[in-house]
Amino acid sequence: MKSRAVLITDAERSQADQLRSRQIRYASMMGLRVVCLVVATVLVMNEAPLLWLWLPLCLAGMVLLPWMAVLIANDRPPKKEHTLRGKIEARHAAHQAVAPTSTTEVTAVPEGGRIVDHNG
Repeated sequence: MKSRAVLITDAERSQADQLRSRQIRYASMMGLRVVCLVVATVLVMNEAPLLWLWLPLCLAGMVLLPWMAVLIANDRPPKKEHTLRGKIEARHAAHQAVAPTSTTEVTAVPEGGRIVDHNG
């Protein structure tokens, strides 16, 4: 039994992996467009019932799928600093760099037991 590799890093996928993924999505959407064309042709040739409903759906698929496929194929995953997790990590790191170790400075405690800090 083959075991799969365990991901132990937050590194982004390689450019080749991203490109391959986008190519697969593009090809599958174009394949779905061909299926819409074939289904529309079969429906028209057989004068199927509810043709008025199915034909516009197939035509919408044939028109919209190429547009969506190009948009998806040209899109790449967001960079780490643009994701919510990246923003939270960046904000946390900035806060840690600026934040003092103590929020108040406590002076000596007088005999009466009252603590005096810099806020008054």
